[in-house]
Amino acid sequence: MTLTQPTSHPRFDGTMLAMRMLHSKQPLEAMRIPIPPLKDGELLIRVKACGVCRTDLHILDGELTERHLPLVLGHEVVGEVVCVGTGSHSHSQSKSKSRSDPHTFSNGDRVGVPWLGHTCGRCSYCVNGEENLCDRPEFTGYDRDGGYAEYIAADARYCFKIPDQYDDLHAAPLMCGGLIGYRAYSMLADCERLGLYGFGAAAHIVAQIAVSQGKKVYAFTREDDIRTQKFALSLGATWAGGSNLKPPQQLDAAIIFAPAGELVPQALATTRKGATVICAGIHMSDIPRFPYSLLWGERSIHSVANLTRADGEAFFKIAQQIPLKISATRYALQDANLALDDLRAGKLEGAAVLMPD
Repeated sequence: MTLTQPTSHPRFDGTMLAMRMLHSKQPLEAMRIPIPPLKDGELLIRVKACGVCRTDLHILDGELTERHLPLVLGHEVVGEVVCVGTGSHSHSQSKSKSRSDPHTFSNGDRVGVPWLGHTCGRCSYCVNGEENLCDRPEFTGYDRDGGYAEYIAADARYCFKIPDQYDDLHAAPLMCGGLIGYRAYSMLADCERLGLYGFGAAAHIVAQIAVSQGKKVYAFTREDDIRTQKFALSLGATWAGGSNLKPPQQLDAAIIFAPAGELVPQALATTRKGATVICAGIHMSDIPRFPYSLLWGERSIHSVANLTRADGEAFFKIAQQIPLKISATRYALQDANLALDDLRAGKLEGAAVLMPD
């Protein structure tokens, strides 16, 4: 393999600052570590921004078992390509065509790195175009070091070009809140009234897409979170209230973004017969026992597992067409622990985004 690299790059000194997870349930530690080496088919990306996701909290808090330690979290990455590795891995057996290879990107290109960082290309799911269900996947910020750092190495085929109208701060939340939110939304049949439980990074993006398509959005928040309810209404929601409340009309569908299993029966209770409730998180607390009458009437519950590159392509087309208003709070990279704490405490309107100096 050969690498092309900008020798004049001011920070290319062989090391980088990273916020590293050394132990679960402990704060991340700032340290300088070697810039990751590239494999064939990978890009070295200078991180401009990295969103902070609730999945990062699930990993840090031990709710999702870490794959390896030490680990650099972060899978909502926007950055600049500084090195391009030559060569690529073959996915010739897969029905889903690779959207890019190392030759698609050049030094200086702005790219996004999502949660799905690599798939095997050989299991039955990959072969049948269901790469989000791959038996041997690699996830950014979980199996592969992520974007809580100044640099990240990423498989070029799983990177996306970012629409120009979004700057780095506001593009980062698109890489997970936007992508996973869109996949959950796309799983629903046509509906007029859509409920969104947990009005954070993903929901505030999905709400805008739904409103632009003529749907009525009902936003559910923590019981006394008036600030977030006003935020939802400012984005076009028809109604906003606590998750303990019933909306003024029955819903055709609901998406649950909050990792709270008790919301499943609550969401079912707000829906009409034939409705669908989508559980959009990677982790959720246990769903409590509920009467069959809530599910009866051909209601259904679905989960969302990761995303496909096709989902990303479809979402970014929409993001180019609809001027999405992304709410993002900027944090310095060294303040990653503060950003995680604020997310855990529900202090954020929209998303938290780390930006290296």
